Amino acid sequence: MRIAIVGSGIAGLASAWLLSKDPRHEVVLFEANDYLGGHTHTHDIALHGRRYAVDSGFIVHNPAHYPLLTALFDELGVASQPTTMSFSVRNEASGLEYNATDLDGLFCQRRNLLSPRFWGMLRDLFRFYREAPALLDQPGEGPTLGDYLDRNGYGAMFRDDHLLPMASALWSSPSARILSFPAKYLVQFMANHQMLQVSDRPQWRVVRGGSNAYVRALRARWRVQERLSTPVSMVLRDDDGVTVFTDTDAGSGAERFDWLVLACHSDQALRLLSDASERERSVLGAMPYQANDTVLHTDARLLPRRRKAWAAWNALVPRDPGDVCTVSYCMNLLQGIESPEPFVVTLNRTDAIDPAKILRRMRYHHPVYSHASVAAQQRKAEIQGQRRTWFAGAYWGWGFHEDGMRSAVEVAASMGIAWSPRISDDRADIATPEAVAA
Repeated sequence: MRIAIVGSGIAGLASAWLLSKDPRHEVVLFEANDYLGGHTHTHDIALHGRRYAVDSGFIVHNPAHYPLLTALFDELGVASQPTTMSFSVRNEASGLEYNATDLDGLFCQRRNLLSPRFWGMLRDLFRFYREAPALLDQPGEGPTLGDYLDRNGYGAMFRDDHLLPMASALWSSPSARILSFPAKYLVQFMANHQMLQVSDRPQWRVVRGGSNAYVRALRARWRVQERLSTPVSMVLRDDDGVTVFTDTDAGSGAERFDWLVLACHSDQALRLLSDASERERSVLGAMPYQANDTVLHTDARLLPRRRKAWAAWNALVPRDPGDVCTVSYCMNLLQGIESPEPFVVTLNRTDAIDPAKILRRMRYHHPVYSHASVAAQQRKAEIQGQRRTWFAGAYWGWGFHEDGMRSAVEVAASMGIAWSPRISDDRADIATPEAVAA
């Protein structure tokens, strides 16, 4: 069969790799960008006479919660190394700074030792760890995060200076949208990733030499026709197959295929379907994406003022409550890079960065979660495989690399390609969002 795959993020890469294992299939992968990988984006940076491989999209994973992705890396021989998942917060209005990694970082501002509000935030934090899992035993969709915090009397400092910045950093989402997040969904994610505990958290890892090392390993092994810089403008389906229309600098084109895997974002998939069914419009339309301006730079002013507060993830609570909460990743800490200046990836705060220190500028898109989007996830079976079309993407899960990988494995299995990776016992039985809402 001739199979078209649109999009080369992890879902498209994994779909192409798995489906091309069958020699009977001719797999063609379409990508609008001039590189494969989507959010797997490693930059070759020359600075002060040295070269560095710096990531700006997909960064971390761990074997316990990314079992399929780890199995892929194992099969490809992709090396990884331990990293830190330290987290800091700076509040522009109050001047508060803390690094939640250890006591010295937590109280890097010694005045917080005598602050009742700071101690109240810590009490609320431990109470949230203790009480929030009870949400998972409640029937129905449950409250939004904002409603849950209000009903249970959590303080403003815990909400605004810890939980919202942390969740905003995880999902690259404004605080206002995080408050509308289904509380049960967020708590399940935190429980699944062992974030509702102080000790015995998993060891996170990064791909050695940059995350695109696994993309290079895939490309060296697969039988896939790659169409880079080839944006798909429309797909048209009929009883006999699928026509994929493209627009490139060389002109427009149209190709016929037996099957189609839309491994792009849900909103992009819906736009490409010129003949979308009512169910496809209903399901895909309930799972929107948001754009995030992302900059790789060397401006240390975007990190906390106190060096003790520097962390892998550095959230900023803006002075104006109407502005979005932003995050800056210290790639030196995450990737173990030694350099004269820090490599920093900052979301949605480009105006504050010294233009002379900007190395790369990207625009990534991330899924937006609500009760409607979670409900739409449960309707996946209504549209999968219909009219010769399959949908793969991280939006079917929590929006992370493992979710995109899982969706590709499911699509390949439905098309007759079963992958049986070797997964150790500590990676088994990981909960999925589908199980949460069941």
